[in-house]
Amino acid sequence: MAQTLPQSKPRLSFGQIWNMSFGFLGIQFGWGLQLANMSAIYSYLGARDSDIPLLWLAGPMTGLLVQPVIGAMSDRTWNWLGRRRPYFLIGAILASIALFIMPDSTSVRMAASFLWVLDASINVSMEPFRAFVADKLNEDQRTVGFVMQSFFIGIGASLANALPYIFRYFGVTGRTPSGIPLTVQYSFKIGAVAFLLAVLWTVFTSKEYPPEDMEAFERMRSAHRGIVATIKALLAEIFSAIGQMPATMKQLAVVQFFTWLGLFCMWLFFGLMTSYHVFGATSPNDTRFALGGEWGGNCFAVYSIVTFIVAFALPKLASATSRKTVHAVSLICGGAGLLSVYFIQDKYVLLLTMVGVGIAWASILSMPYAILSGALPPARMGIYMGVFNFFIVLPEITQALTFGPIIRAVFGAENHNAPLYMVMTGGVFMLIAALLVTRVRDISVRDVRDVIRGDEVEPVLVQQSIQPVPSTGLIDEEKR
Repeated sequence: MAQTLPQSKPRLSFGQIWNMSFGFLGIQFGWGLQLANMSAIYSYLGARDSDIPLLWLAGPMTGLLVQPVIGAMSDRTWNWLGRRRPYFLIGAILASIALFIMPDSTSVRMAASFLWVLDASINVSMEPFRAFVADKLNEDQRTVGFVMQSFFIGIGASLANALPYIFRYFGVTGRTPSGIPLTVQYSFKIGAVAFLLAVLWTVFTSKEYPPEDMEAFERMRSAHRGIVATIKALLAEIFSAIGQMPATMKQLAVVQFFTWLGLFCMWLFFGLMTSYHVFGATSPNDTRFALGGEWGGNCFAVYSIVTFIVAFALPKLASATSRKTVHAVSLICGGAGLLSVYFIQDKYVLLLTMVGVGIAWASILSMPYAILSGALPPARMGIYMGVFNFFIVLPEITQALTFGPIIRAVFGAENHNAPLYMVMTGGVFMLIAALLVTRVRDISVRDVRDVIRGDEVEPVLVQQSIQPVPSTGLIDEEKR
């Protein structure tokens, strides 16, 4: 018998939506500290610039393995804490421990090991968060929910990126015995506390809906009980979906591949480029190297702020023109921003490059998914959204395995201009992605009820849009 559409959920107040999204501030704190500082930490510990791409391999590998497994497991979880909240909590505890210890690393191997733990733990928290908004909000409130998430993502990233510079401003100097600046060490330790507290706030202030039909839920959960069975079912679905991938998705996949190659070039090398090219550092032991890394974090804070501001304008611009036009122009802005660093040696002018990157990032977070949603069969919406994430992971794996040898072969292992050229290469990748957008066929979005039906019958992956609504109310409901 076909499933019926879920009942309407109770509308949530602004405060309730705030509480359920607050954990994203902590998650983004973890990501922001990592993206802005890990390349420099590796350098302080003795890694060469050409070794850094491989040392970042932890991110894509853990994301590729952890996200689909945790998503499927959380879909089949129900206990006294709920469905998603157990994963928020476990991931936050492990990530906070890794963040707290990371700046005390005494070797490249130790730092890389903690990066694996950190990435895996952040993914454990983040993947169920993606379904949490859809679990709790009706379709007409989801825009508010996602805007609230974007707000906390922007705030968390901005604070995390600027924190080392703030410590420097207030007079913090010195280094750990392994050479890592105390400004970075203190930032990571504060980030560890902020991560845990932010997620705890969401865990203890937000409630979850139990399955409406518990018997049906138990049958679904027992169909693929255990990690091994879940992974087998997941792989079967993934290979089936890849074999039948719609043409629009194939076209967008190529766009995503080059887009994310450009982003990874920026994230890995922008801080190093700032130290060497703008601040004139000659080695990681040069005092200007730390100053450049901190200023690179400020630059990342600027693009996070721009992203949040621009995100509100993109839907109106897409309605006036087209989603393809908006995305292509946004990618051109990002590419131009990264290419312009070659001509900039003033730290304040460098901040302007991040305006273009912020515009691009706002579009990257929304337009490809908006275009994709109209091209997918509703019955397989969930699995294809999961497969689409592979085209974020694959470019990162590509850069981790190839950029190091390319840098050594083309620029030389000890060439401090290599980070500058790699950031500019990221700009070229974004311009290529913008050109490839013109090949994408944008199909109009289907009725939202078709999408909901498709998500409901998705057998393995975390449901992307909605969960059954209970007739008995929220768990942990306060006594009246």
